[in-house]
Amino acid sequence: MNYKMIRYILGSLLMVMGALFLLPILTALIYRESCVFRFLAAAAICLLIGFLMRRNKTKNTRIYATEGYVAVALSWIVMSIFGAMPLYFSGFYPNPIDALFETVSGFTTTGATILSDVECLPKAVLIWRSFTHWIGGMGVLVFILAILPVAGGSSMHLMRAESPGPAVGKLVPKIRSTAKILYGLYIAMTILMMILLIIAGAPVFDSINLALSTAGTGGFGFLNDSAASYNSTIKIIITVFMTLFGINFNVYFFLYAGSVKAALKCEEMRVYLGIIVVFSLIIGFDIMGMYAAPGEAFIDSFFQVSSIITTTGFSTTDFDLWPSLSKSLLVLLMFIGACAGSTGGGMKVSRIIIMFKSIGKEISSITHPRIVKKIHLEYKPVEHEVLRSVNVFVMAYLFLFVGSLLIISAEGKDLVTNFTAVATTINNVGPGLSKVGPICNFGHYSNLSKLVFIFNMLAGRLELFPMLVLCTPGVWRKSRR
Repeated sequence: MNYKMIRYILGSLLMVMGALFLLPILTALIYRESCVFRFLAAAAICLLIGFLMRRNKTKNTRIYATEGYVAVALSWIVMSIFGAMPLYFSGFYPNPIDALFETVSGFTTTGATILSDVECLPKAVLIWRSFTHWIGGMGVLVFILAILPVAGGSSMHLMRAESPGPAVGKLVPKIRSTAKILYGLYIAMTILMMILLIIAGAPVFDSINLALSTAGTGGFGFLNDSAASYNSTIKIIITVFMTLFGINFNVYFFLYAGSVKAALKCEEMRVYLGIIVVFSLIIGFDIMGMYAAPGEAFIDSFFQVSSIITTTGFSTTDFDLWPSLSKSLLVLLMFIGACAGSTGGGMKVSRIIIMFKSIGKEISSITHPRIVKKIHLEYKPVEHEVLRSVNVFVMAYLFLFVGSLLIISAEGKDLVTNFTAVATTINNVGPGLSKVGPICNFGHYSNLSKLVFIFNMLAGRLELFPMLVLCTPGVWRKSRR
């Protein structure tokens, strides 16, 4: 294990973290809020420790897959701990577990909260909560790779461990160039949404928060009613951009490169958009009787479907009051999730496609034993290694889900609350049903349950295995190759 290189990566992360506190510091200065000193203190601590950890860089910058997974998992844990400091210092989160829960929820783009009244928070804290979504959406190590050559030729191991989806490849020959392209597209789309929201009548502060949260598909609300109080135009803009940020960013790279044909060939994108349309129409007709006008029903339907499948978690209504069919479809969407290579969470549409095609292949092999059939995705054959990784992911996912559900069930809460609480944290969605519904929060859970949720959120954002590898004792005893 190349401990010196992992230490150097963590030091680089803390240096970047110290710089990222600049946004809430500027916000506190603009609004003359006393919490500016908490953010300054957190920034100073990050910069000092980061500087000390980066001082002696090892000559051997090579890291392998195992070390990449360990470095990514440790980076997200360290980032969450130091990101929680200003929240804990602010006094609004007197319990350090609550501050850590909120920060992990932010960085993992989950959007679950322990607060019942977010409007009491200073604007600097609100902007930091939304900014954690934006940072975590694309991945902080992807950002570091874009600006710092921290791992020599081994950067792919870091990018693969942090990026969501069953497979990660290079858009261009150099990883650093790939990271720059991804973040360039990410920033451009965020700014575009911000401008459109301002034109639609949203205040500037609201527009910044909404754009940051939507881009990261996080959904931290800075109003107690989430997005319910905004006009229809703003809701439609949010719906469109939630959907856009749930699409694989490779599609946008193809469009950026002028290859429209390659972008339209994306099978995962077509299935993803098809799911949104079909589910939104079903739910729209199911809830129509609850609204004065059909248009309002379909606006809310499309909004909530886009919000849940992209795991953003914004809400325009208390969908816990919707009919059972609509609620069941929303829970199903929590598991499906967005596209691989997007900022969304969940199991990913590509995995769902591969699993369905695997079932079809198995049925074909039973009915026609002599047939030789290959599974294709994006007009390319799916390699056995990808099929194996999807199967293993699903097995690990189920074990983690069931284990988490059993642990938190000891508190005695109802099954719907516990089931959707686990589902919404492991899939990085945010709101669940019943006592963790869109108008509720996670503050009523014990510290033990919150720690389970924290692990689930981190595991869900990092596709399970970096966190599982980190918990494997043999990894730490492994000698350097």
